[in-house]
Amino acid sequence: MTKRKTKIRLAMTLKQLAIVSLLSVASVGAIFMVSSDVLFNHHELSQEELAKRDFINRLVPVVQDVYRDYGVLPSISLSQAILESDWGRSELAQKYYNLYGVKAYGNAPKANMQTKEFENGQWMTIDADFRAYNSWRESVVDHALLMVNGVNWNNHLYQDVITAKDYKQAATALQQAGYATDPTYSDKLIILIEEYQLYQYDQLPEDIAIDE
Repeated sequence: MTKRKTKIRLAMTLKQLAIVSLLSVASVGAIFMVSSDVLFNHHELSQEELAKRDFINRLVPVVQDVYRDYGVLPSISLSQAILESDWGRSELAQKYYNLYGVKAYGNAPKANMQTKEFENGQWMTIDADFRAYNSWRESVVDHALLMVNGVNWNNHLYQDVITAKDYKQAATALQQAGYATDPTYSDKLIILIEEYQLYQYDQLPEDIAIDE
């Protein structure tokens, strides 16, 4: 009788060990799957951030050159390009090199596309003609010319953007001039400038003091 009980207990113990082993393997597998998902998502996020940094780096020398010639702060040129073109990924930016959502008038090269405008307290989708360019540099220069020369009905419309002492004043001036219908436009620009430290590019390389 004692031997039989011992065998039964031994059999039960082996069975329990097998169950515990299976549960352990399942747990490790689950942890591995979760860890893999976390690593994958982190990798994807890193790739997106790298793409954003690449977009900024491509535009920095362009917007700084334009700043020398026209006086538009690089942080403003960069933040508007980011916001208006979704980091250069919009169809308008990809196909027609339009980084700023600049509308087309007269005989200028154009592309008709849908866009969202904030009117009467709500967002609406409309069709509009946008400028078509041959390069991103051409788009940045044309944006600067718009800031300097204004529009047909008001040559000084964006004058306060040019004379602004810092990016916050310039962003506010853009909002007040009606560059975009989005009521939070200036806030979005400032958030981008501060999150990605775009203000550092307002100081041109030749203006940086070097200790001897």
